[in-house]
Amino acid sequence: MKITPFRNSRRTVLFGAAVLAVTATLAGCSGQSTGSQGQYGFPEAQQDKNATITVWVDATRAPAVKAFEQANPSIKVKAVTYDGSANGSNSFKTKMGLYDRAGKGWPDVVFSSQNNDASWASQKVAGKQPFAARLDKGLIPAATLSGFATGALAPCTVEGGTYCLRNDLAQTALWYDKSLLAQFGYSVPTTWQEYQALGEKVAKEHPGYIVGSVGDTFAPEIYMWASKCQANDVTGPRSITVDTTSADCKRMASLIDTLVADKSLTTLSVFSPDFVKQYTGKVLLMPGPSWYAGALFNNPQSLNTPKGQLGVAAPLPWQGEQAVTGNVGGGTWFISSHSQNLANAAKFAEFVTTADAYQVDQAPGFPAYKSAADKWLNKQQSSGYYATDLSALTQAAGQIWTGWGYPSFSQEAVWAKTMTPLLTAGKPLADNLDAWGTAISDQAKVNGYTVK
Repeated sequence: MKITPFRNSRRTVLFGAAVLAVTATLAGCSGQSTGSQGQYGFPEAQQDKNATITVWVDATRAPAVKAFEQANPSIKVKAVTYDGSANGSNSFKTKMGLYDRAGKGWPDVVFSSQNNDASWASQKVAGKQPFAARLDKGLIPAATLSGFATGALAPCTVEGGTYCLRNDLAQTALWYDKSLLAQFGYSVPTTWQEYQALGEKVAKEHPGYIVGSVGDTFAPEIYMWASKCQANDVTGPRSITVDTTSADCKRMASLIDTLVADKSLTTLSVFSPDFVKQYTGKVLLMPGPSWYAGALFNNPQSLNTPKGQLGVAAPLPWQGEQAVTGNVGGGTWFISSHSQNLANAAKFAEFVTTADAYQVDQAPGFPAYKSAADKWLNKQQSSGYYATDLSALTQAAGQIWTGWGYPSFSQEAVWAKTMTPLLTAGKPLADNLDAWGTAISDQAKVNGYTVK
């Protein structure tokens, strides 16, 4: 496998002239559509079953390419690493727009860490053929599509069509250090109100320890989404409801403001060196996605939490309500409608989302494919690393609130520009929710949405 790097950091986006020079040589550069409607419901390029397929992945998904090559040694693959559109960089959309204008250069398969890309990749832009191949017209077998968890393909579904495959679920739950809780004499909170009270108590009794982080661009997907804040409710292909000043939004903003002021909720990114230096061994609680287990806790380069300490609890409800939760990424795989080797591109996408050789044996996150998820959970639990069973993750997978949608623009980018500076400056979120709503509405209108 030859891997051509665009960048390896999740957080730094460096696309320049060198990238343009490299990507101009990608397979599929002559994959211009023939103009005729193909068997899968879109115009197909001239097909060549022996053509190399070019696959874009982020650094975390590079092992998926290697696993595919080992299982399919006769298929030629060229892997190119890029940032995966992390943190709303929009690199996937930007690069495909360049190839649309050039009429060549599209990769065959693309991984994106974002869940909103189907909203633009499935649509014509300036009359150009959509990048994403429709998958539910026979390109991917119906039996495979039906094997994904309920709701897993929602980010991939646009006006009844399926345009991508979900890599993993990134449902949020409550991670905690069982040993620290016992040492301090605390219990796992069962509501958001108890969570706030414990955070305030920790700030007084054990300063320097934390109960979470709001320092990343995906913070609203952990906290505001779990409070049923209707900041991002996509109600149609080009319609969205934005209400950031509701009581549901205000209660979570108030919780965040209180604990940030107490310093039991940090504003450092969990991926920053300062976070690791300051909070290794001092994370008491951490609301966050399923992939936090491997990315943060069981990671020698991060918190490196010892075996037998990490537990996980179900998503927290507000007192008197049913619990709902958010979702942080999870990632999606797209097949290019311009591919000259749709057969092998489809085989690759199906393999990396469903095959045990990757999803069970190597993938760091909770698989979106049901049979793989069951095996993945069993493998994780049998490792002996966790202090509790992982049934809370299965429970959380069925509690993702549907009132937070997947528009064509990045909510993470809006939050980063509007709210993160307020958090780092110590200014209250509760007093600036209207500014957040205005920023979302403005971005939505730029992208052609009717805003309610």
